[in-house]
Amino acid sequence: MSTGTLFDKVWDLHTVGILPSGQTQLFIGLHLIHEVTSPQAFAMLRDRHLPVLFPERTIATVDHIVPTENQSRPFADDLAEEMMQALEQSCKEHGITFYNVGSGSQGIVHVIAPELGLTQPGMTVACGDSHTSTHGAFGTIAFGIGTSQVRDVLASQTLALSKLKVRKIEINGTLQPGVYAKDVILHIIRVLGVKGGVGYAYEFAGSAIEGMGMEERMTICNMAIEGGARCGYINPDSVTFDYLQGRTFAPQGDQWEPAVAWWTSLRSNADAVYDDVVVFDAAEIAPTVTWGITPGQGIAVSESVPTPESLQDEERPIAEEAYQYMDLAPGQPIQGTKVDVCFIGSCTNGRISDLREAAKFAKGRHVAEGVKAFVVPGSERVKQQAEAEGLDRIFLEAGFEWREPGCSMCLAMNPDKLQGRQLSASSSNRNFKGRQGSASGRTLLMSPAMVVAAAVKGQVADVRDLLPR
Repeated sequence: MSTGTLFDKVWDLHTVGILPSGQTQLFIGLHLIHEVTSPQAFAMLRDRHLPVLFPERTIATVDHIVPTENQSRPFADDLAEEMMQALEQSCKEHGITFYNVGSGSQGIVHVIAPELGLTQPGMTVACGDSHTSTHGAFGTIAFGIGTSQVRDVLASQTLALSKLKVRKIEINGTLQPGVYAKDVILHIIRVLGVKGGVGYAYEFAGSAIEGMGMEERMTICNMAIEGGARCGYINPDSVTFDYLQGRTFAPQGDQWEPAVAWWTSLRSNADAVYDDVVVFDAAEIAPTVTWGITPGQGIAVSESVPTPESLQDEERPIAEEAYQYMDLAPGQPIQGTKVDVCFIGSCTNGRISDLREAAKFAKGRHVAEGVKAFVVPGSERVKQQAEAEGLDRIFLEAGFEWREPGCSMCLAMNPDKLQGRQLSASSSNRNFKGRQGSASGRTLLMSPAMVVAAAVKGQVADVRDLLPR
């Protein structure tokens, strides 16, 4: 088993005890909730006449079901309005801080917690959402949990968990122009597989990771779950500290330097022992696009859909299913595939740096005829910042729609949905069947810059062709 890693240190610091099952009872430092997985959990507490044990350690927002066009209340969707009211009532009843629409800090849960400085190195973080692994970018151990576990954290501030193995994933070298964090994580999942991380925490390291900003690091950790890992994290460093300094909930004044010293001490030791180590060369990673129905079915934009003969035996059944569902033939180049909808947003790629980079390629260009393209900021703060910088005008002039914050078409639990067999170029995190709102809709995952390239070309395109010569 691993020793001396950040994972081991944070796990040990938060261990309350070892249960008869052999699992660890782990204290959760920060609990994030939203409107989808919390109403049932609060109902379970009411049935048992239980309070929320530490309401100050729970933070709520709304994101999944929030419309991104008309946000006036009551919502047009009766179920969405019911969920909103349930969360509003529960937060009021239990004294939980709630960032509602119009608060100035509402947004996707995995966007607002970092930007408010709530997520800090050395924490354990839990949320009833798969992509809670995002917060590992700060050197936290962050878990997505189910509704019954949301109940457990509300009631006890602890979770029963089995300790994970730790795999170190090094990405060394320099990324090519037009290659982003999204391409890196899609490439890793392509190589290691969607089940490769089962039973592991992923520690992302190496010079390419160290050279990334915090928002790029969040993209990497966000999709660790798509590679089968329970969580993913990056050791905190000066990039982490610079991002946090001055944020609302970050340590202030004379508390800052001691906090940085403690955070630094949590880094994995130079002689840490890992259960596995995998190394990648950043220079070999190209702009990557998924072609199938899992995030592991990705290829470089210059490549063709793999043939059955080129795949391992265990990969062929899901590939055959993907060929049929996606209407893509083995050996067909992915570049040139016609797109219908282009979506920039989500907890993976809806932050200000994502929008800035996408706007660089949208400026002076226009969305192709027949393509619906839209941009959804990850939070009210991101939207405000983007508008202050004029990014909204760049997108609007290029033919994109500019929306209000929310999860939007990432999972389509709101009015933003694919129709019929539409094919989406999406900066989100999952390309499962029906993921974007239509039972027959199709999704190609890619970076925000690649989504812009697809939007202006009307087909899958290589963003490197849009780089200045």
